[in-house]
Amino acid sequence: MFTRDIGVDLGTANTLVCVKGKGIIMREPSVVAYDIRNDAVRAVGTEAKEMIGRTPGSIVAVRPIKDGVIADFDVTSAMLKRFVNEALKGSLFSRVRMVICIPSGVTEVESRAVYDAAKQAGATDIDLIEEPMAAAVGAGLPVWEATGNMIVDIGGGTSEVAVISLGDIVTAQSVRIAGDDLDEAIINYVRKKHNLLIGERTAEQIKIDIGSAKPYEGETSIEIKGRNLVDGLPKNVTISSKEVRDAMVDPIAQIIDTIRLTLEKTPPELSADIIDSGITLTGGTALLRGLAELIAEETGMPVTVAANPLDCVVLGTAKRLEADNNFQNYVFRQGKRFR
Repeated sequence: MFTRDIGVDLGTANTLVCVKGKGIIMREPSVVAYDIRNDAVRAVGTEAKEMIGRTPGSIVAVRPIKDGVIADFDVTSAMLKRFVNEALKGSLFSRVRMVICIPSGVTEVESRAVYDAAKQAGATDIDLIEEPMAAAVGAGLPVWEATGNMIVDIGGGTSEVAVISLGDIVTAQSVRIAGDDLDEAIINYVRKKHNLLIGERTAEQIKIDIGSAKPYEGETSIEIKGRNLVDGLPKNVTISSKEVRDAMVDPIAQIIDTIRLTLEKTPPELSADIIDSGITLTGGTALLRGLAELIAEETGMPVTVAANPLDCVVLGTAKRLEADNNFQNYVFRQGKRFR
């Protein structure tokens, strides 16, 4: 009775936290700012993200999750601890049961790092669930039935593609190319074409404002600011929607190739189901203009974007917290839970 159940979508770009009985209580960027002089955490989440590229030498703003896995263990633990404390604020609960999501393609060492970070953050009972499984449940797909369901979860660091039937993953592919790589492609394009150096936050904003996977009606251009690589002075340039689209061609093509590879490995009966039910997109990058249409053209399958693509994974963990009996058939692919 003194246990609080928490679900965590530990993403490369954003971390979402839900509490059993309360729903989603937190959506924060996966960014931590800390003082290198005493290793003290100065800010977490949105406040820390605002500091990226603007900190003095004594403060470092970092993203501790890289390509869907932990890149900095201590900083990740500190971030999780902040989120757990926020979830427990004002309650008498002393124990924390945590369901936490990880990419399907992680190694046992990487999944162990997530477990240990959650343990260090104060969780007493930890359950791991693969992101495509959680995303499919959160998107409301009939994953417990004897029918093929294809989910494509494109986040910040990884793209997860899986076919699910009878409550478990039949075949899956995970590629560490996603939203961050689209941002990096924009940075590289602007540097080569315009001799202008821009930051991650600017590239992400360009992608959101005028980025697309296919030409769209009402395409426009925007003015961006950065540092001129020729003379080192601040400079403004104008960049068009077409330029941004051309910059992102390669990473988008690799994501589509991963979808194709998964379809090739899908059993024939399930492939027939997917032709009828189609492919469901989740994750923040699923919101990129024209991406669903481009995937539909390249695969010949109907493609839909989930109702709340950013929330699907954490909503799936919420279902797990509710002790949904259907999850009895689901087994984490590493074959065991750590103790």
